[in-house]
Amino acid sequence: MNRREFLKVTGMGAMTLFLAGCGLSGLGGEGTKANAVPEKGSVSGGKNMKIVVINSSPHPKNESTSIYLADRFTAGAQSAGHEVFTFDAANEDTHPCRGCDKCGMDGPCIFSDAIETSLMPKMLEADLIVLVTPLYYFGMSAQLKTIVDRFYSRTGRLHGKKSIMLATAYNSADWTMEALANHYETLVRYMEWHDVGQVLATGCGARSLVEKSEFADIAYKIGASL
Repeated sequence: MNRREFLKVTGMGAMTLFLAGCGLSGLGGEGTKANAVPEKGSVSGGKNMKIVVINSSPHPKNESTSIYLADRFTAGAQSAGHEVFTFDAANEDTHPCRGCDKCGMDGPCIFSDAIETSLMPKMLEADLIVLVTPLYYFGMSAQLKTIVDRFYSRTGRLHGKKSIMLATAYNSADWTMEALANHYETLVRYMEWHDVGQVLATGCGARSLVEKSEFADIAYKIGASL
């Protein structure tokens, strides 16, 4: 039985919910930015921003739920005049951090791969970094974690930026995104980033579900509001 068949079988009991579309995440309570749209122009101050979107889904673009959210965000951001660079962490040539410390936390990395030559220069000049992931075992994908670990080579220079988390999950329980959100918020705290928003799309186990969901509209509106 492959992964999609497993999800289909184990999720039959929740199909009634899914037929009605995705439900908003239970993490969107008081004091959290989950699924909230910032006030128009409050993030950019009316200036055009440089944005880096890091996709990490290994699925084809036309099937991926998280990439769809990223595309909606990007469309919104571009409509507001912002410059968006997108990196495909699942299919580019990348290597995990080896902890060798040859970079001295200020580069270059020993690996002259796509992270070092393509992504890192864009991240260093970016105003806003968008982390995009499907939920895998209640955390970010290995592909995205590889990128995050490689932040080490430019730790100081990546501090102080703005950030967004976009994530999709098959599960719809109120605790589904809890571990991922905690990890992201800890990263934000350590990197001294300004969290612009989080779209935590629960109950979105198929492309058709996220396309019809409120989460897609939220992702677009966050991008357009920057």
